[in-house]
Amino acid sequence: MTINAKRSSRLSVAPMMDWTDRHCRYFHRLLSRQVLLYTEMVTAPALVRGNALHLLDHSPQEHPVALQLGGADPDELAEAARLGAAAGYGEINLNCGCPSDRVQSGTFGAVMMRDAGLVADCVAAMRAAVDVEVTVKCRIGVDAQDPETVLPEFLSRISAAGCDRVIIHARKAWLQGLSPKENRHIPPLDHDLVLRMKGLFPHLHISLNGGVTMLEQAKDLLERGLDGVMVGRAAYHDPTEILARADLTIFGQGTASDPVGVARAMIPYIRHHLEQGGKLHQVTRHMLGLFAGRPGARAWRRVLSEHAHRDGAGSDLIEEALEHVLHQAAPVA
Repeated sequence: MTINAKRSSRLSVAPMMDWTDRHCRYFHRLLSRQVLLYTEMVTAPALVRGNALHLLDHSPQEHPVALQLGGADPDELAEAARLGAAAGYGEINLNCGCPSDRVQSGTFGAVMMRDAGLVADCVAAMRAAVDVEVTVKCRIGVDAQDPETVLPEFLSRISAAGCDRVIIHARKAWLQGLSPKENRHIPPLDHDLVLRMKGLFPHLHISLNGGVTMLEQAKDLLERGLDGVMVGRAAYHDPTEILARADLTIFGQGTASDPVGVARAMIPYIRHHLEQGGKLHQVTRHMLGLFAGRPGARAWRRVLSEHAHRDGAGSDLIEEALEHVLHQAAPVA
């Protein structure tokens, strides 16, 4: 069944470098059939100049899934978007929010908030190149910019260029003086500003990112008028809290996922990965938070963390780790 990316963006998991790889996305998809997933950021130069097409690899089971691109050259982004659409992605997202030094040196990411005209040109070129939806992920501003002035202008320009859906990280990015990690929590959140943008641009599909750590928060923001909510690290570190009830709570469909059943459903995937020459820890590192806050969680993490790297480690380690969870959950006679 094909699930529309725009509808699924009611709740999404943020693109996170080194985290939301294809193994992570497959795991998250078992927890929720509806939530929209994103790739790690893939740079347009890597695809177009470097021919690194393996970066587009994913499985049909991950859908709905969006490709996030980084870049600042309209023609190059258009070609990268074509490659992404040809690979089967249902949405192409342009990164205008990452504050890392490496991204800044390529003059893309959050630094593009300084040039709304360039972003509009990039969006227009990408829209002309592909039939799938082109979206933008941005900040409310950077450095000394006044978000009340900059953000409406930015949204107006990209909307005129053909972007109908935007994800706004409700914090400024300080490109000088703060590390990427500090930029995730030190600049103050301004959820109200994002809500006001929805009032100013009712035709835009606006999702909020930043500071959402519980499913009930996401539901509240949706009820206040936003079109979508994007969750980042909370969905990674406590995937059951965010994703297991998402289909029922946010989309009104299905039932809550059972984390034990999800763990066991990963075993065939893990076996296939190992048969292809992969390593167990490449998959299990994404599963450490499956039982966060639940009985047996510490033992689950310990078994996977200590043994998944060992030579010959196989899928039977999942059942071994699960024994600790099931033992803790068993009623005392």
